[in-house]
Amino acid sequence: MEGLTNPLDLPVAEMAARVRNIDDPLTASELVETSLLRIEAIDPALHAFLRTTPELAREQARVVDARVEAGEDPGPLAGVPLGVKDNIAVEGVPLTCASKILGNYVPPTGATSVRRAVDAGACIVGKTNLDEFGMGSSTENSAFGPTRNPYDLERVPGGSSGGSAAAVAAGMVPLALGSDTGGSIRQPAALSGIVGMKPTYGRVSRNGLVAFASSLDQVGPMARSAADARILLGAIQGTDPADATTRDLPAVTGSGAAELAGLRIGRVEEFSLAGVAGGEPMEAAMGDVHKALEEAGAESVELSIPLVKSSIPIYYIVAPAEASSNLARYDGVRYGHRTSDAGALQALYAKTRDEGFGAEVKRRILIGTFALSAGYADAYYKRAMAARSALRRGFERAFERCDVIVSATTPTPAFLLGEKVDDPLAMYLCDILTVASNLAGIPVMNVPAGQTEDGLPVGMQLWGPAGSEARLFDVAEALAETTGHAYRAPVIPAGGDA
Repeated sequence: MEGLTNPLDLPVAEMAARVRNIDDPLTASELVETSLLRIEAIDPALHAFLRTTPELAREQARVVDARVEAGEDPGPLAGVPLGVKDNIAVEGVPLTCASKILGNYVPPTGATSVRRAVDAGACIVGKTNLDEFGMGSSTENSAFGPTRNPYDLERVPGGSSGGSAAAVAAGMVPLALGSDTGGSIRQPAALSGIVGMKPTYGRVSRNGLVAFASSLDQVGPMARSAADARILLGAIQGTDPADATTRDLPAVTGSGAAELAGLRIGRVEEFSLAGVAGGEPMEAAMGDVHKALEEAGAESVELSIPLVKSSIPIYYIVAPAEASSNLARYDGVRYGHRTSDAGALQALYAKTRDEGFGAEVKRRILIGTFALSAGYADAYYKRAMAARSALRRGFERAFERCDVIVSATTPTPAFLLGEKVDDPLAMYLCDILTVASNLAGIPVMNVPAGQTEDGLPVGMQLWGPAGSEARLFDVAEALAETTGHAYRAPVIPAGGDA
């Protein structure tokens, strides 16, 4: 590592290439030790990790180094430290979903996405914090305490993949896996100044991802750059016999920037933040981005998708309804927490769930159960599903007129810890610009779009039709070259060298 103070600061492709080069002194074991030391120094200030997995990471690193010594290629992620959101199973490592309900549960098998990342050479250094079962937009709903934003320790990192976002932003790991049900990769990526991709529904297996809302959930990459995220998505994508919803889509491969000249950029009227309190920095940033695109020769296309305005009410019927069904399995009988104060079976169920679930999870179970109940399913759930189908068709029509849609990711920059935690509606509206893509099943990614005057990150989204992730990565790289907006390392007070 001559002349290099921290190999974790390298681009992932270069990091892995050096590990694969037997003549280079950088090894997977050195990368893992560097990551673990950085977590030890920085994470006490952030609480991005619920647990580290040093023994597992070191063993995986030894395997990578042994393969290099034997003249084998360990894969495109050779030796790269990886954080995994703690609703994604890693074999033999406790799985909590940031909830008390799972107790000391240890999954007997790992998620397909995790196995594929490890097969590509990644080394898992820990499980990251989240809003309980992925239900939240700030990582304050974790049963084990909130995660803090690396750019301002008094602010949230976003959610629910806030631990993964903070871990990448703070430089503890170059890559992390998150999950996105209504914006849970992109919103924390935006508030934490990194790249996050929600793939097309079905591109990445959900096997081993603890279900929140099964028709919306997707595993995706979080990274410092589009190039890094592309490599991780390329490793974990593909059909899986263990997940019948996976789709045979064109593989995400290649690298490099797209030609912006002639690209049709959609501007959706309903994504405007004009008049939204606190939205001025986001509108200004988006204005600058569109100006840069037009100067680069892109064509601006004005669009309207009216049902986008209804995406929050549609989502908060569909997602809680699916959650109420999925979370019924946590009953204190088969695994996880069981109350010590129960007699009859119904009391066991009720007290176990009351003790194990947090307030937000209970709220969404109640909403979903009501929406599915006799006499109300037709009025709420079925109408929401019909509106969801119409919303999907609206995006299909929009992409007949444009190649990529560009929008802000969040209505405001990162907010203060505690600012919205007692106002569920205000918290739900944090996802006003993200949930539509989950309902439509299309790929969307967040990329950095600058900073506010206070130094808080601003993010923007690139939307594409199903299966267009490769194009989105190409456009993201071209935008970074054109605008100069990119990941900027934070300075973390009293937390070590970030």
